[in-house]
Amino acid sequence: MPFDKDIPTSPLVSLLHRKQTAFLNNRLKDVDLSSGLYPLLVKSYKNEGISQEELADALHINESTVTRNLEKLENKGLITKTPQKRKKIINVTAEGAKIAQTVMDYDDEWDEKIKNSLSDEEYDDFRKSLIKICEDLI
Repeated sequence: MPFDKDIPTSPLVSLLHRKQTAFLNNRLKDVDLSSGLYPLLVKSYKNEGISQEELADALHINESTVTRNLEKLENKGLITKTPQKRKKIINVTAEGAKIAQTVMDYDDEWDEKIKNSLSDEEYDDFRKSLIKICEDLI
């Protein structure tokens, strides 16, 4: 069903987000992870030794949410938290690294779905536009 040409952007962004969340949650069942937890695992994996505070800043999530979600990841055996001075340093376990790599593959799979609707140039412009909007809103 085609969309009205005058539809505001917010329902489109919401629909895209819901579709991506459903896609990821379906895939993440295999690794017992939710779409809310995976960004913390992947960011920690890509930035080994990141502090809890740096993780909150990087993902633009409040620290109490990060604390709560890191506890879930720790209980699943995917990360460890090590106190260091006044910070907690996050390290990904071997199992966490394996799952992070799998999840990054799912992200790539989602991006391929987006790319199927766009030319390479349109996809690059789309990503640049999303990044610019997010940076301007933060």
